[in-house]
Amino acid sequence: MAIKIAIDAMGGDHGLSVTVPASLDALNSFSDIHIVLVGKEDLINAALSTHQYDSSRLSVQHADQVVEMDDLPSNALRKKKQSSMRIALNLVKDGQADACVSAGNTGALMAVAKFVLKMLPDIERPAICTTMPTMKGHVHVLDLGANVGCTGEQLAQFAMMGSVLARAVDDNPSPKVGLLNIGEEEIKGHQRIKDAHQILQMPNMNYIGYIEGDDIFKGNVDVVACDGFDGNIALKASEGVAKMISFYLKGAFNKNVVTKFVALIAYPVLKSFKAKVDPGRYNGAPLLGLRKIVIKSHGGADQASYFYAIAEARLEAKKNVPELISSEVSKLIKQQANEMGDE
Repeated sequence: MAIKIAIDAMGGDHGLSVTVPASLDALNSFSDIHIVLVGKEDLINAALSTHQYDSSRLSVQHADQVVEMDDLPSNALRKKKQSSMRIALNLVKDGQADACVSAGNTGALMAVAKFVLKMLPDIERPAICTTMPTMKGHVHVLDLGANVGCTGEQLAQFAMMGSVLARAVDDNPSPKVGLLNIGEEEIKGHQRIKDAHQILQMPNMNYIGYIEGDDIFKGNVDVVACDGFDGNIALKASEGVAKMISFYLKGAFNKNVVTKFVALIAYPVLKSFKAKVDPGRYNGAPLLGLRKIVIKSHGGADQASYFYAIAEARLEAKKNVPELISSEVSKLIKQQANEMGDE
């Protein structure tokens, strides 16, 4: 049975010039998916007219409105009920699609998705989760900006959801989970982080305690839970460091004829390095905690990067991630309640 993915075709900085070719790439790569392109039908059909594709596996759903990148979430929610974003989410709600992918306004997507799809039981807030490269592979980090001023209980919920996601998509039976803090010592950090630390002391969670910012990239942890304020800063800082390294490498290799020759010799190594740390390769951040699958693509994603977001939607649909989160988090919370009752 095909996995149906609704694409907010009008969303993002580049709109149809990225969403359409990336969707066709996904159709060519995955034989088990059906794509629904949601947006202005005449424009979508015009974009499709220059490509060859299997029309039995792609359909178009018209939407009159577009959520702009600078729209307020409240405006998108109340005044743009016929937007490509809203209709794509409605398709998921009504069971006509298994997942939604959008590169649109993050705040609007979060607000509309939460309103349309609702939260899973036992989860108070949705969290934006992304995958980041490490020295040993990758790590899942959440939250990255959807929530600021989280309680200890909410941070613990993020950790639980991240653990379930890592188990599902990485086939990792016991992912290591850490809380981002300003130090590893028990006395450091805000009270909410200390509260989460206490909650996560449970047998079925492979919780390793506090980690610092540099630990994110060492590869010794599989899931990092944090407040959205801290997570967003960590993400943007890492992206800035990556760009700085690239800038200095280009400058050094273009310095003179000798360094250009060295660059030519080192090209295979540099290409491999770029592939491992390229943010586009990790594009596609799930909004965890919702009843259905919603994947947020970077607004400036190119065709290749958007493809990865679609691939993430397919993988999470195959693994039934929301159902797994609901089941596993409920078990953990009941276990915690029972343990507290026994004390």
